[in-house]
Amino acid sequence: MSVTSNTPARPPVWLWIAISLLWGSVFFATSTWMLGFAARLTGEGAFGPSASQAGTAYLIYLPMLVLVALATMAVRNRMDPEYRALEKRKAEVVAGRKERYFVSLASSIATSFLFTLLAASVHAKAAVLTGAAIELTPRLVLSGAALNIAAGLAVSMLVGVVIFVLRRLGVVGR
Repeated sequence: MSVTSNTPARPPVWLWIAISLLWGSVFFATSTWMLGFAARLTGEGAFGPSASQAGTAYLIYLPMLVLVALATMAVRNRMDPEYRALEKRKAEVVAGRKERYFVSLASSIATSFLFTLLAASVHAKAAVLTGAAIELTPRLVLSGAALNIAAGLAVSMLVGVVIFVLRRLGVVGR
């Protein structure tokens, strides 16, 4: 006889890390671009790492993404130890009541902004190793982070549209 539990299964650690690496990498790229754009737009500071210098910064950034994943998992486990809220959200998404066009709008805004702050910090630290011409001012970083919200929303919208189309085609359940 098998015993079933009403407690939802917790996502495994590897999934937390994989999702953080995926989205963190996307936001590192968009943050790097937006910080350069913000430097040109505002005329403040300097931000123009080469691809090689950005790659070195990214290698420093990767372990931080793992730490972000583990910290996020720990907070989630503390706030919702039985994962009831996650299961409720999943059910609402599957039923089409949530996230029809955006994949977690509020999360996209927050993560795109916060990952820009993390990327800026990493680029500043990596500049010591790479010699990149980086001079970050609060206005430049905050402008880059605000601009990166647009990138976060665009990526979120793209994923939402893909899911919407897949649902319409019957590839993904409604």
